[in-house]
Amino acid sequence: MAEQKGRTFVVTGATSGLGLVTARELAAHGGRVLLAVRDAVRGEEVASSLRRAYPGAEVEVRQVDLLSLNSIRRAAEEIGAEESVDVLVNNAGISMVGHSVTAQGAERHFAANHLGHFALTALLGPALRRSPAPRVVTVTSYMHEKGELDLEDVAWSRKYTPLAAYSASKLANAVFGVELARRERSSSSPITSVLAHPGYSNTPMQSKGTGITGIVMRVSGKLLAQSQEMGALPQLFAATEPDLVAGSYIGPDGRGGRSGYPALVQLSAAPQDPELGRRLWERSQQLTGIRWPTAAA
Repeated sequence: MAEQKGRTFVVTGATSGLGLVTARELAAHGGRVLLAVRDAVRGEEVASSLRRAYPGAEVEVRQVDLLSLNSIRRAAEEIGAEESVDVLVNNAGISMVGHSVTAQGAERHFAANHLGHFALTALLGPALRRSPAPRVVTVTSYMHEKGELDLEDVAWSRKYTPLAAYSASKLANAVFGVELARRERSSSSPITSVLAHPGYSNTPMQSKGTGITGIVMRVSGKLLAQSQEMGALPQLFAATEPDLVAGSYIGPDGRGGRSGYPALVQLSAAPQDPELGRRLWERSQQLTGIRWPTAAA
């Protein structure tokens, strides 16, 4: 990775797992890193530890709860007061939680993993456009290939399973990243939208499941998954490689895309469907009440 001095990065979910590794490496390479985290106390602990590890590192905390539109608006207003944001890394996510519905009427995986990032990205649009080379990295998962989006039932009133809901939210991430790239191509000051997935990585998410599923996840995570340091490489590559084109999808280069070093990989068909992209975009604007800002705005 080249030195990142003079560039400002916003990383969501930066207190653990892939987000923490991403923030650490960006700070270690001279980037100014804003930790966009739900737990501000834990965020300050992480920021302090990074500043101790890398004297002179610019690491700050911005509190944001991706399940709260009010919190997202406050955070975006605070961050937007900065001169510019060069890269937004939409990393945060939840997995394997029980069924619940937000005030906007959306199931919690879909709300946190997709809608929260959709809203934050839109509200940070003006700050991103002040950068000479703005970029948004949306972190999805190879599990998006198993996901199905029912945009008429975002509350999941049908039979619910945490794995299916998680997979659907990761599909939404992938569709959003591609649709953002498609829409920005016609902008006068385009934001480069790229996607990344970590393969099968042993992160704190592996401990979230309950019952037999949870046991299997924890055991397989320890025995079969790559480290979170390796898992973070695709999103670090996506955030810092200067020559990536909009719509690029970065994942591990090993067999099945489950482990290895970052490389351009093939995205599945569903996220590339322009009609699905249009429908998800419109539904997301409806649910959040937030419209994507034009370059002129």
